[in-house]
Order: sequence, then C-alpha cells, then structure tokens
Amino acid sequence: MGELRKLAREFATEEDAVGVVEIILILVVLIGLVIIFKEQLTDLVKSILSKITKQSNSI
Repeated sequence: MGELRKLAREFATEEDAVGVVEIILILVVLIGLVIIFKEQLTDLVKSILSKITKQSNSI
C-alpha cells in the first residue's frame, strides 16, 4: 500500500511540472504575438477609444 502512495505522489508532482511548462509556453507564444502585431494592436485600441470618445460626446 505504501508503494502505491509513493507512485501516486510521484505522478502528481510530475504532472504539476508539465502544467507549469505548458503555461510558460503559452505565455511565450502570447508575448511573441503581441510583439509581432504591436503596431496593429495599438492602431486598433486607438480606433476603439476614439469611437468611444466620439459617441460619448453625442450622449
């Protein structure tokens, strides 16, 4: 029974490490996309904010 607990504990710690690696990879991809499309994202945000400002003045 002790052997089974040991195996379960090792499996749980191993799976946590995989989750951390996945999260780091996702963050790296997201940061890369932001760097690649920085100009387009900036233009989009400026456009949205200007539309909000124009429409809020009409209310």
